[in-house]
Amino acid sequence: MIYLNKFTFPDEYMEIKFFMSIQRTCYDSFYPFKILSAHGLEQIDFEQITILYGGNGSGKSTALNVIAETTGISRDSIFNKSSFYSDYVNMCKIDIENDIPKNSRIITSDDVFDYMLNIRNLNEGIDQKREKLFEEYLDTKYSRFQMNSISDYEQLKKVNLTRSKTQSRFVRDKLMSNVREYSNGESAYRYFIEKIDENGLYILDEPENSLSPQRQMKLMSFIEEAARFLNCQFIISTHSPFLLAMRGAKIYDLDEDPVDVKRWTELENVRTYYDFFKSHEKEF
Repeated sequence: MIYLNKFTFPDEYMEIKFFMSIQRTCYDSFYPFKILSAHGLEQIDFEQITILYGGNGSGKSTALNVIAETTGISRDSIFNKSSFYSDYVNMCKIDIENDIPKNSRIITSDDVFDYMLNIRNLNEGIDQKREKLFEEYLDTKYSRFQMNSISDYEQLKKVNLTRSKTQSRFVRDKLMSNVREYSNGESAYRYFIEKIDENGLYILDEPENSLSPQRQMKLMSFIEEAARFLNCQFIISTHSPFLLAMRGAKIYDLDEDPVDVKRWTELENVRTYYDFFKSHEKEF
């Protein structure tokens, strides 16, 4: 399913015209102006899976954030905006083939990091409460309690409860189990699986971060299947050779000037990997 068909960024002429209309000239930054136009990126024609490839500073993340802002899809983590961000976004144009579903979203590295951090903090809080429950169990079970009035009834129930259960059962009944804390790579992979639903436009900014090669290949397969069977469209920035190799992906090379569409085997990053392993072929 194609939701976003085409996206047009301001070209160099439009940017110059905008700068000439500004009365004040004391700004330190005109971001995101001059970023994408410096690489000749004026328009993206999307497929079901579209990839933006390029090194640091090539404008991959800038392009994704501008697309997300212009389409109005959901995001969790905030990102830095300059004084001219809204002006730039208003100059962009979108061509929508099908209505963009409400569950569409952009997922960034900050989102994944915050997710892993929240799980860790939650587990730390649960562990602290568990220790207090252990103490409560022992103090109550072995106390010399005697009921003297009706006001002691609740304490009597508590004493009977502790004496009828083992320590572990008492704690389990009173406290939720820890959220299982996976490795960073497994947690990151699970985050994508949980957030990506059927019938949606998903923008992924370098999803390979925190993922091992094996996890990257699993994510690659998941994205391919979601695009093929779940009516999802993906726009991805990456330099992972595993994700770049996805079947049917259209790849824009932002390291080229002007930006050009390439096969994944033509990309410099992939060629570097290939040459390295080829030179060590006899060691395998």
